[in-house]
Amino acid sequence: MSHPKGKASHRYRAFAVHVFTASGATIAFLALTAAIEQKMGLAFAWLGLALLVDGIDGTFARAWAVQKYAPQLSGDVLDLVVDYVTYVFVPAVILLMSGLYPHWLLALQGAIIVLSAALYFASNTMKTNDYWFRGFPAVWNLVVFLILVFQPPAIATTIAVILLALAQASNFTFVHPVRVKMLRPLTLTLLGVWVVAAVIAIIEDMKVDPITQWVLGLIAVYFLALGLLRRENP
Repeated sequence: MSHPKGKASHRYRAFAVHVFTASGATIAFLALTAAIEQKMGLAFAWLGLALLVDGIDGTFARAWAVQKYAPQLSGDVLDLVVDYVTYVFVPAVILLMSGLYPHWLLALQGAIIVLSAALYFASNTMKTNDYWFRGFPAVWNLVVFLILVFQPPAIATTIAVILLALAQASNFTFVHPVRVKMLRPLTLTLLGVWVVAAVIAIIEDMKVDPITQWVLGLIAVYFLALGLLRRENP
């Protein structure tokens, strides 16, 4: 028979994983305050930390049997709530506060982002059986990051936002950079390079040198192109 103290420690540990996941919301709040203060590099640094939490909390949840020992909370729902805030809502506010374009246009772009992504997050078919995303996976944090890095003309940004919003409801596939097996070694290598370039951009407070711009842009194109390769070779 299991010792009661052992069971209690399992429950506390499992609940701690939920708290760890929920900490992403706190990190998002800190990113939001930085955006309001127009400290965009700091805002993305916080969002980068939120990405790290999102990337490792599932490992803890599986290792410590969270569903078994803390079933009163849904890790899936909690993860979706935090992801919406960090991937969508805060990035939309960062875009709004960036001042890149007229305020009304930034507000319109942000409204398109938060509305379309809310519908995407409600989808129950967002992933394929081989771990690709079906439709643009609402990584608006990365989109807004690239917008601030490249600062394209207003019309280009608006068109990109509209097309990506529509792509969330499409059958186009987008790569999961870790779980998809196709070209995984190359994908993981380029992901690492992209992260380094992103850190440089954050340190430079989004005032990025041309080489870093090229690295960020070309690798982003690679990730988009992978979905087209999969469609040609299902």
